[in-house]
Amino acid sequence: MPCAAYTDPRLTAVYDTLNPPGRDDLFYLGIAGAERKTILDIGCGTGRLAASLAKRGHDVTGADPAAAMLDVARKRDGGANVRWIESDAASLKLPNRFDLAFMTGHVFQVFLTDAEVLAALRVVHRHLKLGGRLAVEMRNVFAREWESWVPVETREQLDVTGVGPVEVFYDIGSVEGRLVTFDTHFRFGPDDVAVATTTLRFMEQTEVAAFLAEAGFGEVEWYGDYDGSPFKPGSPEILAVAVR
Repeated sequence: MPCAAYTDPRLTAVYDTLNPPGRDDLFYLGIAGAERKTILDIGCGTGRLAASLAKRGHDVTGADPAAAMLDVARKRDGGANVRWIESDAASLKLPNRFDLAFMTGHVFQVFLTDAEVLAALRVVHRHLKLGGRLAVEMRNVFAREWESWVPVETREQLDVTGVGPVEVFYDIGSVEGRLVTFDTHFRFGPDDVAVATTTLRFMEQTEVAAFLAEAGFGEVEWYGDYDGSPFKPGSPEILAVAVR
């Protein structure tokens, strides 16, 4: 789950334990395939996917605005084979043109205004080769996943290497239209608590489609979950693979 808190090195140390590998990794590795490609991972975080792609022989660039996340990425297995760039999506300016771009981890939801969404998509469009593809994900607004982001549903006790036990839970702050604000609580000890606030934008499939079209993308394949099932109105995810 994207969170501004991960500019803090102590909270960054918790990230991989809180977000272990899952079906999403397999979905994106499947899109990349076995044939060598140039891949841009935007909002790469701690670099798990980028490093996995590099280990499979792809030429990978990972970009993220959080230096603390990139510090973790550089040290992970396979990280030495990835080009790491400290940049947000809208500011990214590389001479390379890529076969494939990924925006995973629901990072697309951190763009809160129409202008921010379009700026990010247009930057990605410019960085793709003709016929290159963007794979992007969004939680389906109609699934209303945020309703479960309350302490009783999300509380976890983690054992983090180098940190020790950490209790983590989410708590909703406000829901204003399609914008959901929530707090992530990290309890390192009885009197040692950090709270980070994040706002995410939710969309429906037609909105995502309209933004992709306005940014210049053409044909789009739609999936409703990481198992590759087709998108339906009640699907938990909106997964789009769009062609430049």
